[in-house]
Order: sequence, then structure tokens, then C-alpha cells
Amino acid sequence: MSNKYNATLNAFSPEEYKKAKILLATQVAHMMGRKLEEDDWNKVYCGAKDIPHYGWSNLNIDVNHAGLGVEQKLLRVSALRGRPIKTVCGTTMMHPAATRSIRIENTNLPAEKVMEDVFLQYAELIDLRTEKVRESFEGIEPDMRIGWLLWEDSLTEFLYFEEPLIAPQPTEYFAEWNETPPKGARKGSKSLWIYERNTNKKRYSVTTSAGIKIQPYFDVPAPSDENLYYFRVQSETIDYDTVQIWVSSTTAKALEKQLGTLEKESISNAIIGTAKLPSIEDAAITKDEELAKPIQLNRRAFEIFKSTWDGVSDEHRAQLFLEALHVANY
Repeated sequence: MSNKYNATLNAFSPEEYKKAKILLATQVAHMMGRKLEEDDWNKVYCGAKDIPHYGWSNLNIDVNHAGLGVEQKLLRVSALRGRPIKTVCGTTMMHPAATRSIRIENTNLPAEKVMEDVFLQYAELIDLRTEKVRESFEGIEPDMRIGWLLWEDSLTEFLYFEEPLIAPQPTEYFAEWNETPPKGARKGSKSLWIYERNTNKKRYSVTTSAGIKIQPYFDVPAPSDENLYYFRVQSETIDYDTVQIWVSSTTAKALEKQLGTLEKESISNAIIGTAKLPSIEDAAITKDEELAKPIQLNRRAFEIFKSTWDGVSDEHRAQLFLEALHVANY
């Protein structure tokens, strides 16, 4: 997308952002380490903005409410190797599919001709979804956006930002065919590579084998961009000696019942003391839908908490700690 298209947009008010963090922490706590799915973020987004959540579908735009239309795209950032997710700020990334609703009739035509046809189909799809948003709230011109959520495997850090959803104009791009010859058992492939004229940057790759799809390249904003939203919903450093974990409401209530308090020093001492005892292998997954609760630990207790109970998330480790408390009758 060219620079005039990818100016970031304000997505959340300060209160909505705070609510989104709590809802995201709640969602992660209940996921117990499973892969993030599109509807997980949709629930958080709609809940934060207090708009109806209808469930995710490939066939419809993800958010359609009161003139707002948002096409949500999620991308796992897998090459961080322990580095912060903000490492990707200022870089260009590729999403594996903006849409699969594209057809290419003849791959032997000139690249520029095929590009024009692909862009026409993409524009028609955007127009169709814009009209759906317009029909749902008459009297206002739809505010059409594309939202990018970046997440990493541990579900600890997330980045989110929105841009205008605008069909690309063929005159602002040029295209070339890229052919990959067969290699061993792998078949050859042919892709349409589309570049921005004023920067020569690749902006789209259109696959022609194993399903035709548009793969857009997008720019991740700098950390200073006020419309870039950063979420950390596990193992969050508060100060030099305080780390905040997020656990489900059910687990928090159970810990408080067992210990009598969730005060930082009390629970930190309980962790340090209980870590000397053997813990069980697993714990039941809570189904409680209440909001997640933050619990603060001192730095020493947090390091012991993380190393003693080898769970997939703060919530999982807290459940294992709770079971160890029961065993110890702390």
C-alpha cells in the first residue's frame, strides 16, 4: 500500500484501550497457550468498543457497526527469538492473504494486464463490503479500515494499528512475473509481484498456484506513532522489583481463598515457600468468563514462579501454583 493509503488511524479512545488490555488478558488467560484465532481478537475489539460481536467469517467484513467497517488481519511474528515485539516497528511485513476472492484467467498475459484485472476484482470486493456497511447504517459515509494485529507465540506482547481500506490504483504500481523452477519433488510456481512506482517497494504478491490469493506488504509504524497500540498481558514489569501477572478471575479467587489475600508480599512469600515442595503435573482449565485479574509479585518471587511451574502462560503457572498450595495445605 502506498504512503497515502497507510496513514495510521486512531482505533481506541484511552478508556477503550484500557478495556481492550483487560479483555485481551482475559482471553489469553482462558486460551491456556493455544494458537490465537481471528475471533479471539474480534471478541476483544468489539468488547473494548462496546459494539455487537457477531463472530468471525471469511465471507463478511469483521466489524460492521454504525458506519464503521474493519477488515481484521492477524499475523504471527515468529522470528523474534526472545526479542521484544516492538523489534518489528519500522519494518515492512507480508501477510499471507488479504483475500482469496480473486481469479486469474490467463497467466500468460502481460504482468501489467493481469495486475489491472486483479486490482479491479479487489476494488469490487472492497466496494461490496463498503456497501454492506452503508446499508447497515444509512445516512453516513462508511469509515472503512484494515486492522493489523501482530502477536507472538507466547501470547505475551501484541501490536495493533489501523489504516484506511482503499483499493489500490493501477497507475501507481507496476508488475512483473516471478517464476520459480521445479526443485526435486516441488513443483514450479508463478507469482505476480507488484511494486509501488514512486518507491520501487514490493507491495503485493499474487500467487497463482495452490489457490490464488493477494499477499499484501504493509509497514509497521514506529513505536512513537500515537495510533500504534501495544499490549503486554503476561509477566508485565511494573518497576524494578514488581512484575504483574494476569490470571483468570476464578484462579484469583481461589488463590485469595487459600492465602487470605492477593497482596504482593504475601503471595510472593507463598510462592517462594511453596516452590520448595513438589508440584503436580497439570491443572484443570477454567471456563469462567469473568475478567482477568492482575497480581503483583516481587522480582525474586516472579523468577521462582516462572522457573518452578513450567506452564504455557501466567494463568497455567498460577493454576499449578494453586494446586501446589493445596498439596502443601499452605
